[in-house]
Amino acid sequence: MANFDPFRGVAVFMQVVESGSFTVAAERLDMTKSGVAKSISRLEEMLGVRLFNRTTRRLSLTDEGAAYSEGCAKALSELDAVQSYLSSHSQQPVGKLRINLPVVFGRRWVLPTLLDIAATHPALELDVTLTDRPADLVEERYDIAIRIGPLRDSATLIAKPLGVQKAVLCAHPSYLEKQGCPETISDLKGHQCVTFGSGAQARTWNFIDSNGHGFPFYANGRVAVNHSEAILDAALRGEGVALLADWLIADALQERRLIEVLPDVQKEGFPIHAIWPKSAHLSGKVRLVVDSLAARFLPNAPWELAAS
Repeated sequence: MANFDPFRGVAVFMQVVESGSFTVAAERLDMTKSGVAKSISRLEEMLGVRLFNRTTRRLSLTDEGAAYSEGCAKALSELDAVQSYLSSHSQQPVGKLRINLPVVFGRRWVLPTLLDIAATHPALELDVTLTDRPADLVEERYDIAIRIGPLRDSATLIAKPLGVQKAVLCAHPSYLEKQGCPETISDLKGHQCVTFGSGAQARTWNFIDSNGHGFPFYANGRVAVNHSEAILDAALRGEGVALLADWLIADALQERRLIEVLPDVQKEGFPIHAIWPKSAHLSGKVRLVVDSLAARFLPNAPWELAAS
């Protein structure tokens, strides 16, 4: 045990945790599978606990392994933050930056900025995950994430507001020519509405009354889908009235491929934030991304500028 490097052992351990496999971890670390197994065994011997439950079909953390994984993740995150903080004062940002983005918004409006950053900082590695599943940044070891909607209170996260997603009622000109343009919210009951989900699973359209109180509207129609871009596709084909994010339909509105309906009716909006794990030192890489996004999104969103 005298020659065992505990830091190397932690690196191997965390790679096994992340990949869920000795074989995959070995490939990523350019080691043999037996080398990975030996490293884990030495780490377990040094700690005096078993870290993994091993069967021929499944590899899982023991309670001790889960606690050790959580501690290692926090320690590595803090170490990375300190290193980034120091390096940001003397050189260009370096190393991997793990980023979690909502699928459609992230691809359309955030990824271009990230790619611009990568182009001007060649030592920076981007590991971007596009998913609409809210990730646990600390547990899943993300450096930064973009979230749309109310944030859950967390003592472990810091948030930077990047604006508000506004909702827009819209329809294709051909639909409005045939069916007429609704003049009140009640008129929507006589129109085909393209909804997100169907039946009891359909999302309500949420409006704000003159007193500032929110109220739901239960839209109905022949077309229901579970993806915002698919709703946009249906609206562009004249299938009915849709409620969509302003950033998603800015181009279509500007080009008159869609017409805004009931523009004076106030709709529920959702805040957009960049969030990252709290640490004693803000990573220079995270600061770079947050500052770049703030410059792009504030005080006016890029889709608003494009439409003006």
